[in-house]
Amino acid sequence: MPKRPARTRRPSRARRDDSDNRVLIKETADGVELSVRVIPRARKTECAGVRGGSLLIRLAAPPVEGAANDALIDFFADALRIPRRAIRIVSGERGREKRVALSGVTAEHVRSSL
Repeated sequence: MPKRPARTRRPSRARRDDSDNRVLIKETADGVELSVRVIPRARKTECAGVRGGSLLIRLAAPPVEGAANDALIDFFADALRIPRRAIRIVSGERGREKRVALSGVTAEHVRSSL
């Protein structure tokens, strides 16, 4: 029986460091703007760190009829102790990558609370 050639491993993909290209927390005149990546239908709603230059938020809500967006706003309101009216989704309402504007807070407050 002929001998099989040794199995070679594929080289792992080098992780791109997008931190230079995207700003996680950006100071604005009203407060801050965050880059957020949302994972809907998670086991529980929580902040799961940073991935690809965005804050990773796992949401228990499904991405149906704006439920995940409402859950995201509720998460930030509870975590940062700010009213819901101070939180606005600037872009990405229908996608996983979002820009969220938070009025009346500083970048330092966001870093310490999350």
